Amino acid sequence: MDDLPKTRPPRLALLPLERRALGSLSSIYAARMLGLFLLLPVLALYTTGLAGATPAKIGLAMGAYGLTQAILQIPFGLLSDRYGRRGVITVGLVLYAAGSVIGGFATGIEGIILARMVQGAGAISGPVSALLADLTRPEIRTRAMALIGISIGGSFVVSLVAAPPLEAAIGVRGIFWAMAVLATLCLLLLHTVVPKAAADALQVRRSVARPPFAMAFTRTLVPYYVGMFVLNFMLTSAFVGVPHALADGLGIPLAQHWKTYLWVFLGSVPLTVPLVLASERSGSPVAVMRLGVVLIGLALAALVVTHHGYWGLAATMVVFFAAFNYLEARVPARLSQSAPAELRGAALGVFATAQFLGAFAGGLAAPLLYASPWGLPAVFGGAALLALPWLFAIRPGRA
Repeated sequence: MDDLPKTRPPRLALLPLERRALGSLSSIYAARMLGLFLLLPVLALYTTGLAGATPAKIGLAMGAYGLTQAILQIPFGLLSDRYGRRGVITVGLVLYAAGSVIGGFATGIEGIILARMVQGAGAISGPVSALLADLTRPEIRTRAMALIGISIGGSFVVSLVAAPPLEAAIGVRGIFWAMAVLATLCLLLLHTVVPKAAADALQVRRSVARPPFAMAFTRTLVPYYVGMFVLNFMLTSAFVGVPHALADGLGIPLAQHWKTYLWVFLGSVPLTVPLVLASERSGSPVAVMRLGVVLIGLALAALVVTHHGYWGLAATMVVFFAAFNYLEARVPARLSQSAPAELRGAALGVFATAQFLGAFAGGLAAPLLYASPWGLPAVFGGAALLALPWLFAIRPGRA
């Protein structure tokens, strides 16, 4: 698909069905992620004061969601290929709502751990992405994934801004109840607004001979899993290092970090758009993806030096987020185009597992690197080095 003529047609407009699919599915994705992001700035402090809390249990409460997500992404993807996207997404949202209700009632650390595990069991990232791929044409899929990526980034920024005052107003248990409400709204959107996939597409997916699951690990698809693992390792490492740079190096209180994240994210959007459009219009999309990987690697490498000054750090993070937003959209879009329709959900399930494992590995490695004699330069430099194997994996026909 990448071996197209150099002359490209004008940019395609979204069809009405595609606009409805994108708007509703991105809202489901963003609302679900908003609820999860709202806990990040407040959960660790909240669980410290709970009955039975220990450092190990607090860490488990923080990480339990990602653990069950990583374990169940592939099964949910496989089930969505076999039985349809909508039903699997429904089950995932019900589990997410149930975990939120458990958290709303929980008064001890064990209850919070259980709540987070049940929330994570609703592993619907792969099925939602697969349903969006089912409902959009390949020519506009990168744009569609980019808009979802931007909505997720927006949810992240909103959570950083809103979490402290929201926790003060309704408490962490109230935030859990708010997450249950968001899950209910997502269910309503799914069954009233999201378009149904074409009957012929469903029939094809159900009637063709099902390839073995190992086909989700071909040489064509594995580089996308590697890329998403590296990308989320980089993101987590950056958000281990940058808060330390702002607080410890520049003396900016944690409560004020949201201001930097907000304008950095907004500043990155105008730089993301040309990369997305270049992928759709260029006769060499492989080169555009390589440029994105080079940019994010150089941004991390530059942070080794620029983290000492506020404006240098902020400008470098603008470049980092621009490349991240583009790659977060481009990699799943290309994967959805490369995977067979009957294995698309499984492939995106493996992809989502790689995403959560990358975040886990980055979260594990970055603090160890920060505690080393080299400190922040080791965090940023170590993450930057991972751009090299990713660049090597990007070959013609794989971007």
